[in-house]
Amino acid sequence: MQTMLLQAPCLFGLERYVKEEIYDLGYEIDDVMDGRVTFTGDLEAVARANVHLRCAERVMLLLARFPARTFEELYQGVRGVDWPAFAAREDAVLVTGSSVKSTLTSIPACQRIVKKAVVDKLGAAYGLTHLPETGVKLPVQFFLLKDEAMILLDTSGAPLHKRGYRAEGNLAPIRETLAAALVRASRYRGREVFADPFCGSGTIVIEAAMRACNMAPGLRRSFHFENYGFVPPALLRDARAEALEDIVDGDFTLLASDIDPAMAELTAKNAALAGVDRYLRINTAPVRNFAPGAAGGTLICNPPYGERMSERSACEEIYREMGRVFSRLDDWGCYIITSHEEFERLYGRKADKKRKLYNGMIKCDLYQYFRPRPQRS
Repeated sequence: MQTMLLQAPCLFGLERYVKEEIYDLGYEIDDVMDGRVTFTGDLEAVARANVHLRCAERVMLLLARFPARTFEELYQGVRGVDWPAFAAREDAVLVTGSSVKSTLTSIPACQRIVKKAVVDKLGAAYGLTHLPETGVKLPVQFFLLKDEAMILLDTSGAPLHKRGYRAEGNLAPIRETLAAALVRASRYRGREVFADPFCGSGTIVIEAAMRACNMAPGLRRSFHFENYGFVPPALLRDARAEALEDIVDGDFTLLASDIDPAMAELTAKNAALAGVDRYLRINTAPVRNFAPGAAGGTLICNPPYGERMSERSACEEIYREMGRVFSRLDDWGCYIITSHEEFERLYGRKADKKRKLYNGMIKCDLYQYFRPRPQRS
């Protein structure tokens, strides 16, 4: 198959983990920038990346990259793409985009130029002065950065964080892709007990269970590229078959608890939808009662942030309680994400490492407390 450039957009701060996942799939990295990882692959890679990537938001085909300081340069660059290779005569072109630190700042104007260039190229190829646009929707995206344009075609459709297992969420859910990145950052692979004492709707613990049994996140959903005539249907069938063969079963133990009984119940429902409920032990309890009863493990949690002033004091008391409780976990690795800038002081211990991440639009830090290394004899 012909090699092309693919791009995996992601939340800021997750580029490292997306890059690792792409390497794991056997593809080479072409470029990494804030919120985007570009790699080389073919149409098989489109299917495999959509099915397997846990931390990326989408998989895009990067069709062109060129200087675009004027509307004419933008038009000519877009028209230079071989659009008939990707679109049938009836397909509908939908254009979205963004501009960062570029001369062309008007998004609506750029949308019109890009749409005109695509339509003109398709019209010339199919001998039409007006495209019917009654067929497959072709989601074209432009990204202007410092007067350079990237033209992309979305292959995912719904964002990849929509795995299909979370029918509903709690009031402040963590996105599945971010939860998967936290699990990857902890290097948890199912060899020890896992725990989340603030499980909410269960996203973190479910992503950890899927990681433990090597269950691909895209097995239970569809993708927009299934509608494209240039992508052979067998590629997705093969990617799903490969993913099913990769699933392993084991004696995995994952503990999930929440002070709210409704959240514990919701975690159980979502875990069943994800097909990992048999690995989870779920209960209702405040963090002060957290006692895993196991030596050595991995804890990841997304506690309340106290973003509202009315909740701040209660949140800070939770952090103090966490410090007291988690200090007893001598041989556990603990990974805590929060936006509270005074977390370490309240928790009572400086993190071994911090990593800046974003939970939605909220700037956070991942506080990483590594487990002690075994003493050499």
